[in-house]
Amino acid sequence: MESNPNLCLYERIRQVPEEAVKTIAAGRLKGMSDINPMWRIKRLTEEFGICGFGWKYEIIRMWNENGGNGVISSFVHINLFVKMDGEWSEAIQGIGGSSFVTNEKNGLYTSDECYKMALTDAISVACKALGMGADVYWEKDSTKYNQPNGQPTPPIDNRKVLNRDQFANDKLMEWIYKYLTKAREEGKRLSLVNLIDANYKVSPEDMNIISANYEQYRINNNLP
Repeated sequence: MESNPNLCLYERIRQVPEEAVKTIAAGRLKGMSDINPMWRIKRLTEEFGICGFGWKYEIIRMWNENGGNGVISSFVHINLFVKMDGEWSEAIQGIGGSSFVTNEKNGLYTSDECYKMALTDAISVACKALGMGADVYWEKDSTKYNQPNGQPTPPIDNRKVLNRDQFANDKLMEWIYKYLTKAREEGKRLSLVNLIDANYKVSPEDMNIISANYEQYRINNNLP
């Protein structure tokens, strides 16, 4: 069988060395795998060249979302560009998030690195579209992590597909409002981005559309 030329880059960057992967020990993502962000920077540089010359990114938007009990999350939306055969790619979008203000045992804690961490997360999301680290994220197409050799197998993605004609659907808007309101009343940290991402498979661009539709829904219905 002939190899697919469109998968050449994917196949080169899909595998992650063991020293660049660690298991998340606590929190909502406990038990899942985390990839060292500097490995991604190295692979981008190896494949495309020095940052600014062979690959680059631009920050589209930075914003905060309030949760319950003073909790605030920060988000960064970027466009990643890579140069192949002397030509720059179209924008590869990524949205990343991190905690700005958390409610800890001794009170509120403010992070002065939240936007840096959100930017790092956004770059990692954009890199996924290229196939970087695919073996960690997709067990069905893995060559290493789903083998019976003691290596960790990532969880299966059971999220639903959300079609574009549903982005402004009243039922979706009501569902978002219901869960965000409930989380706020219970003092839990939950943002629209996290809620959608946990339940549906959507692109960063689609996430922005849903977020804008939800804001308009709140305005139209005089909701807090």
